[in-house]
Formats: sequence, C-alpha cells, structure tokens
Amino acid sequence: MTESTDNRPAKPPHRRALREAFSIQLVLLAAALLLAVVVSSRLGYLTVGFTDVLRIIAAKLTGQAALTAEMDALLPVVVLEVRLPRILCAAIVGAGLAISGTVFQGILLNPLADPYTLGVSAGAAFGASVAILLNLGFLGFYSVPLFAFIGAAATLFFVIILSSSGEGLSSNNLILSGIVVAAILSAGISFLKYLADEHVSVIIFWLMGSFASRTWADVALTAVAIGTGFLVMLFYARDLNLISLGNRTASSMGVDTARVMMMLLITASVIAAVCVSVSGIIGFVGLLVPHMVRLITGPDNRRLLPASLLTGAILLLGADTVTRAVLPTEIPIGVLTALIGGPVFCYIFWRRQKMLRGDAS
Repeated sequence: MTESTDNRPAKPPHRRALREAFSIQLVLLAAALLLAVVVSSRLGYLTVGFTDVLRIIAAKLTGQAALTAEMDALLPVVVLEVRLPRILCAAIVGAGLAISGTVFQGILLNPLADPYTLGVSAGAAFGASVAILLNLGFLGFYSVPLFAFIGAAATLFFVIILSSSGEGLSSNNLILSGIVVAAILSAGISFLKYLADEHVSVIIFWLMGSFASRTWADVALTAVAIGTGFLVMLFYARDLNLISLGNRTASSMGVDTARVMMMLLITASVIAAVCVSVSGIIGFVGLLVPHMVRLITGPDNRRLLPASLLTGAILLLGADTVTRAVLPTEIPIGVLTALIGGPVFCYIFWRRQKMLRGDAS
C-alpha cells in the first residue's frame, strides 16, 4: 500500500510567516511608489490637483477622453508630456541602480561595492565628455547618452579582460582592475574638461546628474533594459546567495560560479550603464539602498532584490521631486543624493560596526 501524501511534513510556520510578512512589505512598497508618482506629478511650477492627476492618468490608460473634457487643456500636457516621463525615468533609474548595487555587493563580497565600483561611471562620463567636446550631434539629443553607454560598456569589457586569470574571475581582481581603470579615465576626463573651454560647464552639469528633458523614449529604453536585467537577476538569486558564502562553498553545492558571476556581472553593469547614459552620474543609491533594505528583509537575494527595486525607485523619485518642485532652484540630482546619502550611509556603517563590536564582546 502506498503511503498517503498527507503525511508529508508541513512547511515550518516561521517560513510561512516570513513569506507573508515579505508579501505585505512588497505591497506596501508598491503602494508607496504609486503614491509617490501621483504626488510628484501634481507638484511643480503649475500645481495640479490630486484628483486631476488621477483623472489624467486614467484617461490616458483607458482612452476615455471624457474624463478630462472639462479640464484645462494645459494640465494633461504638463502631466503626461513634461512631468511623467521625468518621474518614471527617475523611478526606473533608481530601481536599476539599487538592484545593480545589490548584485555587486553579493558578487564582489564587499559591502562598499556599488554600480560604479568597476569603473562603469567613469567610462560613461568619459564617453559623454567626448561627445560634448566634439559636439557630436548626428543622433540629436541621444548622441551623448549613446556615447556614455559605449564608454561604460567598453570600460566593463576592458576591466573583465584585465582581471581575468587562468582560474577565472575573482572579486579582488575585479575591484583592483576597476579602481585602476577608473583612475585612468578620471584623468582623461580632467584633460577633456581642460580642452573643453566654453563647453566645460555642459560636461560638469552632465557629470552631476539630471533628469531634465526626459522623454517617453527614455522611459521605454530604461524600462526594457532594467526589467529584463531584473528577471535575469531573480533567476540567479539563489546562486547569488551561495556565491555570497564564498566561491568554494558555492562550487561544492553545484553552482557554476564562473558562469553565474559573469552573467550577473554583465547584467548589473549593463543596467548601470543604461542608467548612467540616461541620467548622468548619481551616487549613493546603489550603495545605500541594499544596506537599508537588508536590515528589513535579511540577506536572501530572492527577497532583497524586489524590495531594493521598489525602495530605490521611491528614494530617487523622492530626491528628484525635492530638487524639481520643493527647492527654490533646481540643483543636480547627483549633488542631492550625495548630500543625503553620505551622512545616512555613515550612520548605517557606524551602527553596523557598533553591532559587530557588541557581538565580539
């Protein structure tokens, strides 16, 4: 007689509780992000009512023009063509930088790693500076982002080649190669700024980051790139958990560490390159968000990645809203994230060190 399947051991109650708690956290984060999008859409030089924003978005999604028939014709244009592309770009880029930082910290086994550790930002900045200096406008507005992406991708390729050895990739070699290449490119950027003369202000402004003049084409580009990369990261999330324990441990449990590391490394770097090409250099998001979220979700990347995605989107959207609609004059978003993220990260790092000292004693 075959044994009844009802005798199979039930899943531990604490696992079900953790899963339910995580589901609630994701729902709350998603609701907070949607609320942040609506609130940000109504703020600016021309204030739009909360219900008006909802009606404009609903009319666009459903195609029912009657929802905005009695509204000032300028309001839908402001919300849909001016504010929403910038708002969505900020949210998507924040999400991309956050999940890239999560993966880099897991692969490189370094809590200070972020999307720019391997010199991706320096490569993008160098490519953009070349386009601005040479006034390359054959693709119009997209020439600078294209050259920024090419510079970031070329830098990643060179770092991987430089750090490769007979035993494959190692986190120490990757970090050292990234530091060296970034230093060389930073010197090159300084030289380009010296040659730029009257165009130097344009280069400096791009380097500080901005979401001004973003379009729906930018939204589509970033959404496709980051959405695809996020799915790849989720697919390898369990393997990333094992790699975080060390390459030997992961290999002993059946993980092809070289292949997984290369796949995740390229995915995270391409996401970072796309983000930088659209927004310029924005620091501390990829470094700070994984640490913030890890305090709530724990180290499991299957939970950490989705939560970081939503948290990064909320954080960067909030920062962009402040600089766009709250401050008397708009400042580059990279400056604001550095001013906010620096002290917050110092506090998190100090708290972590204090907890480690407490455990040691």
